[in-house]
Amino acid sequence: MDATQLLDRMQLLAPEMVAIRRQIHANPELAFAEHQTSDLVAEKLAAWGYEVHRGLAGTGVVGTLREGTGTRRLGIRADMDALPIVENTGLAWASRRIGCMHACGHDGHTAMLLCAARYLSEHRGFDGTLNLIFQPAEENEGGARVMIEEGLFERFPCDAVFALHNGPGIPVGQMAIREGAAMASFDRVTITLTGVSAHGAMPHHGIDPMQCAASIVLGLQSLVSREVNAHKAAVITVGSLQSGEVYNIVPERAILKIGVRALDPAVRDQIERRLKAFVQAQAESYGLKCEIDYIQKYPVLVNHERETAFARQIAVDMFGEDKVVQRDPAMGSEDFAYMLQVVPGSYVVLGNGTGEDGGCMVHNPKYDFNDRALPLGASYWVSLAQRFLA
Repeated sequence: MDATQLLDRMQLLAPEMVAIRRQIHANPELAFAEHQTSDLVAEKLAAWGYEVHRGLAGTGVVGTLREGTGTRRLGIRADMDALPIVENTGLAWASRRIGCMHACGHDGHTAMLLCAARYLSEHRGFDGTLNLIFQPAEENEGGARVMIEEGLFERFPCDAVFALHNGPGIPVGQMAIREGAAMASFDRVTITLTGVSAHGAMPHHGIDPMQCAASIVLGLQSLVSREVNAHKAAVITVGSLQSGEVYNIVPERAILKIGVRALDPAVRDQIERRLKAFVQAQAESYGLKCEIDYIQKYPVLVNHERETAFARQIAVDMFGEDKVVQRDPAMGSEDFAYMLQVVPGSYVVLGNGTGEDGGCMVHNPKYDFNDRALPLGASYWVSLAQRFLA
């Protein structure tokens, strides 16, 4: 079956899957609390003849479908969690839960994999084992890591694993793919500077943590601009500086919250080492006590060469050579990186639209997944599964 025929069949399933997508969107759930979404996914998979396995990372679901005698095993992952954002779209299917919103398109990712799941259960066309992984807690909480630690790939071995994300700013019907380092690592740093409080009229009786905090905020950027190879990418963001409450008191404490991103594991380690040394030296120069809580969160997402070439060829055959572009490395992070550290695979981007047609960036109160992309993504998964398990 050629790409046009497959897409035509997917269009027949699209209305039902759009309804599922909007149902999920209207009932968003945060990390590790995707109970209603998990129930919906499990119910659909069971109805379509999949072996349904639940409980990994609490709300995770794995649907397994076997066909023929083939020994090849494929994993495809979709994320299910929402974000703590107040939705401002005004859509009929807008979030019914104030302060919680599908602002990253995980509702669409889940719906398009469900759409592919239904088609594959009805038409098969493959020989081997298909593992569909519906993952909780992608947003900052590392649900992929938890699933792996709880035995994901021991219980459901995969020869390769794939995932995709919608891409606002990329036209619907296009894909962006990149081999190698595709998304940055992400680390969280909390710095607590403790001095001595004093009256603002007599600052010499205290030790002011604010001056040191200001020096740190400005000086941190030199770690990237003067110490990291200019050909390497890294970002240090001071997202919060909390200290004091009134005009005329030297505060006792200042707390900085910092995000660190890099596209090279060596650069990541370099920044951690130098940031700790720099901050500690600054604190000592001001006579302050200093605590540094440095947490390495998501690793660099590295797409494997062979699997990325395979994923790209599927996209070219489906959408055309001119509709598959080379993706620039992204400084955003994604916990699918954990899966790619264990199993070879690739993470690709599917166009969500431009301008008013789905171009609003993710993590925005006005974002919505573009339903026109749903049958395209589902068709891509079907084609990839049938080809990989041919």
